[in-house]
Amino acid sequence: MNKDIERILVTEEELHAISKKLGEKITRDFAGKKLLVIGVLKGSIYFLTDLSRYIDLPCHIDFIQASSYGDSTESSGVITITKDVDKDLSGFDVLLVEDILDTGNTLKYIHDMLSTRNAESISVVTLLDKPSRRKANIKADYVGVDVPNEFVVGYGLDFNQYYRNLPYIGVLKRSVYED
Repeated sequence: MNKDIERILVTEEELHAISKKLGEKITRDFAGKKLLVIGVLKGSIYFLTDLSRYIDLPCHIDFIQASSYGDSTESSGVITITKDVDKDLSGFDVLLVEDILDTGNTLKYIHDMLSTRNAESISVVTLLDKPSRRKANIKADYVGVDVPNEFVVGYGLDFNQYYRNLPYIGVLKRSVYED
């Protein structure tokens, strides 16, 4: 285990099982639809990769990137789109893939922005849900696992751009991010 990790919350094996379970449910729910999977960068890259392997449907994949954290553990509240989707959403059933649904502010902003673009529907899948921190009125249609109100990293989630490559979800030691 990485020396900066207090404990592992979700193991590598559990992450793959979550992706499989969600991918199979999404396959059933989106059968016969024109699916566009949109990953919210950068955190969703590992989850989107594993999840998409279990979605047994033809689908398009695109990405959007928003920023509100900077180098902090708390969102600034100011959301900036740094990379927009390339695809025209018209006629697609969109599945937004998020790493963690925390306050919900960024995801709500993205969801509201994309809902003006003529998609047939917009659904949300999140690997991790932290409902105790929700501020925005948004919830995921598909949730991998609920997590406690602790700062988690790994499997795409970062602190100051580090720890994304950990193969599990771990709680970061407070000494790493508190001065």
